[in-house]
Amino acid sequence: MADPVMIGSGSLNSGSRSGSSKTSASPTENYQLARRRTLQVVVSSLLTECGFESAEKAAVETLTEMMQSYISEVGRCAKANCEHTARSTPTLSDVVITLVEMGFNVDTLPVYAKRSQRMVITAPPVTNAPVVPKALTAGQKRTHPPHIPSHFPEFPDPHTYIKTPTFREPVSDYQVVREKAASQRRDVERALTRFMAKTGETQSLFKDDISAFPLIAARPSSIPYLSALLPSELELQTLEETDSSEQDDQTDTENSSHIIQDDSGADKENAVLPPGGAVSSGKANEENMIDNPYLRPVKKPKVRRKK
Repeated sequence: MADPVMIGSGSLNSGSRSGSSKTSASPTENYQLARRRTLQVVVSSLLTECGFESAEKAAVETLTEMMQSYISEVGRCAKANCEHTARSTPTLSDVVITLVEMGFNVDTLPVYAKRSQRMVITAPPVTNAPVVPKALTAGQKRTHPPHIPSHFPEFPDPHTYIKTPTFREPVSDYQVVREKAASQRRDVERALTRFMAKTGETQSLFKDDISAFPLIAARPSSIPYLSALLPSELELQTLEETDSSEQDDQTDTENSSHIIQDDSGADKENAVLPPGGAVSSGKANEENMIDNPYLRPVKKPKVRRKK
């Protein structure tokens, strides 16, 4: 062990503090650096027990790398021996077999552990392990039934096979629905106003800044009362629906009268017809009906009943 170590002016703790200046970005790197510093402290204490007062940084790093490789190889071989015997957790016997296979004399371990000049190393500061992001939780995780051994892999997370609906029930509260409809109407009116202000002529309240508070410019009309006389689209639609309902009622009445006349027989064919005055007056009214909707008499719209 004394071959790679060279006496110098640097102290033994200089190697252990070499990694402190390095900054890491992720928690995993911080965890690895903490383990590396612990191995450097162990190597420095072993060098002190062997009689060295100082060591170069390169020598300490080399010994640290050798110790880390040795411990990693012991763990890997012990894990392989454990899995070879159909077990998942290594035991002391697996570690002993690994040390024997690597050429280490196991009988010298108790004597070395009870040496008098042994240095006690303080426990390293507790470092937070890297945080693993939690998986999506849904339902309760299933455990193994009695007939499945406990060392078998666990069941997958419930969200992988449980149906989780993502839709929400529609809101049926009257107040919420009215508020939502009012907000949507307000947004639509605001959007239309902005569109008309951008595409058409606008007027501004302030002469200095034309873009602030734009107003839709009023277009002068030669006949200002014309818009009050002309019917709106809603009124025209209502009149068309009323006329169509009246026509449907008239056709239904004519069809029913034809059916009654066909079923009456020969006696009703020779019956006396109603006075001609009523028929002629109805026809006269239909002929003299005015096309202007504003001059027509007021009619109550009829509601068709489903037969």
